[in-house]
Amino acid sequence: MATVPLSKSELSALDAQALEANLTQISLRLLQQRRMLATAESCTGGMIAAACTDLPGSSEWFERGFVTYSNAAKTQMLGVPAALIEQEGAVSEAVARAMADGALARSQAQVSLAVTGVAGPTGGSEAKPVGTVWFAWCVGGATHSEVQHFAGDRAAIRAATVRYALQRLLGWLPA
Repeated sequence: MATVPLSKSELSALDAQALEANLTQISLRLLQQRRMLATAESCTGGMIAAACTDLPGSSEWFERGFVTYSNAAKTQMLGVPAALIEQEGAVSEAVARAMADGALARSQAQVSLAVTGVAGPTGGSEAKPVGTVWFAWCVGGATHSEVQHFAGDRAAIRAATVRYALQRLLGWLPA
């Protein structure tokens, strides 16, 4: 029996179904725990917040989203020290963690996630090539962080960032 590859639109539909399934589980866990989520986004420009608010009833568990694309916005809106950005770079573990912490400090949420990365096609360097994304999640008083390197064009990197951020958030939330 021959295997027929999925079309791009069929793959997108599968991605959308998986994303919605993860968001449904995230919403149920947050509701059970009576917690709210705040997001702090740079390279995704609000796509994570948009995905959250696409789910009906999200106002019960999604508190707010910060789109802090510029370094000044990270400092002004989230309290990320300008000296930290200067020293470590906007795409760094330290800045992602400070963004996640700042989202909690400047919202009514108890859970946060933050992303900062290089979506491309320009802006990469040898140390931080296009596709480098730092993530941070604050859950239960602990901040977790990690880096991923995604392949593809700008749209693919941003979409992968959204999926990964939410998938890992689900893993950090107690069942």
